[in-house]
Amino acid sequence: MTVNPSVADAYYNRGVALGELSRPAEAVESYERALALKPDHADAYYNRAVALGELGRPMQALESFDRAIALKPGYAEAHNNRGVALGRLQRYVDALASYERAIALKPDYAEAYNNRGVALGELNRPAEAVASYERAIALKPDYANAYNNRGIALGELDRPAEALESHERAIALKPDYAEAFYNRGNALRDLHRHGEAVESYERALALKPDYASAHWNLADCRLLLGDFARGWQEYEWRWKLEQRDNGRRDFQQPLWLGGETLEGRTILLHSELGLGDTLLFCRYAKEVAGLGAKVVLEVQPPLLPLLADLEGVTQAMPRGALLPEFDYHCPLMSLPLAFKTDLSNIPAKIPYIHSNAARVAAWQAKLGKKSKPRVGIVWSGSKALRNDRRSMTLAEMLPLVRDWAEWISLQKEVRESEAALLASRADLRHAGAELEDFADTAALIELMDVVVTVDTSVTHVAGAMGKPVWILLPFNPHDWRWMLDREDSPWYPTARLFRQSTDRDWASLVSQVNEELIRHFGGR
Repeated sequence: MTVNPSVADAYYNRGVALGELSRPAEAVESYERALALKPDHADAYYNRAVALGELGRPMQALESFDRAIALKPGYAEAHNNRGVALGRLQRYVDALASYERAIALKPDYAEAYNNRGVALGELNRPAEAVASYERAIALKPDYANAYNNRGIALGELDRPAEALESHERAIALKPDYAEAFYNRGNALRDLHRHGEAVESYERALALKPDYASAHWNLADCRLLLGDFARGWQEYEWRWKLEQRDNGRRDFQQPLWLGGETLEGRTILLHSELGLGDTLLFCRYAKEVAGLGAKVVLEVQPPLLPLLADLEGVTQAMPRGALLPEFDYHCPLMSLPLAFKTDLSNIPAKIPYIHSNAARVAAWQAKLGKKSKPRVGIVWSGSKALRNDRRSMTLAEMLPLVRDWAEWISLQKEVRESEAALLASRADLRHAGAELEDFADTAALIELMDVVVTVDTSVTHVAGAMGKPVWILLPFNPHDWRWMLDREDSPWYPTARLFRQSTDRDWASLVSQVNEELIRHFGGR
């Protein structure tokens, strides 16, 4: 029996129409009917793949693009969109190869150059990404998406003024472009124009009210500017960020955000991601207990020995352990919203974290008799962070280390590239592997006269203990808790903040801190 080819084409055309009506599931079904009748229909495989991608099924989309290409090897559009599917699968090297094949087949393919730029950006090759976006723009001067993506890559290259210009060009071409307003806000924030950044995020949200990233960055800006009332509300959007492994916990028990009475009830306060966040916000356990609640505190395992005896906590336990019964729960970072925290009522009574006397004695024995001021230092955060602006190198911190004081490295992790330099410095004692957990860190901090640190979890331990802590911050801290232009912290009364005056200039800041240390301790 011979099937009339026009029937297969009719199903194919029906699929195209359904796709244009934003009905991708029905479109897939129609393309599959066409393929059952005409198995060599490359365009049907291609459009089926596009619809599968819209349905969030990138693996099946990839298989369908591959079938289209097998039937039609020179199918540039299929190679391009195959790259999109690979990108969604986080296979960026393969995606890049697919885009480059599309360009080889169709050298004037602006969309492939744009997508190639996206893959290069994901591979941390922003300069090449900019060049690829600019090629796309040269081929298609009204290409708003390429201008927006170019701006993102320029931001990665620390060229925020050019990034701003690129995002504004995208908006001029496409005035309802929510993502471009969002990225414009990011560029303005990098330029320290935070008020304008707020306006740009708000424009993005007017166009796209459920835009989680815009809500999140708006929260950061509002909190930086001291607008806590609106900032905490926006902060709740962190749970909806697609690109953030946010550590959300789903419980049958209701979320408590300050509305219900807690008298005689048990509430679970649970950590989220960052150790520093837990150390900062665990102070609220006492406030919650003051409402008559029995408080169960769940924290990251490395923090448990330090926080086991936290005031207000009935039971502390490591994340992952079997939980007791409870009536309500609240993530630690939602507690400022629950308590309507503003600059006038931050619970800043310190210390709220205490060292263990036995561990302090053990460290005292290791350090020996004190003959000079003791200064603890931390120069970098997690080795896993990409483009970590908070950190400096050991070499940049070392000008502080002089013989008027006893210098102790409070870092547990050290980058391999710095191990030899650290080992060569007899004047800097490195605790390193001797720090079993944060209770050890706290015990060692107890013996310091001052802690000089970049923005890491050690900052929060020292601040919560009420120890003098001098915090060295980058030009763009991108962390609301240190706010803007302040030399003090409303969260930690014993903290002093030292800020870079120009981006990435640690040398000048270390020199300033050195002068302050000498003035404070009478060193030379």
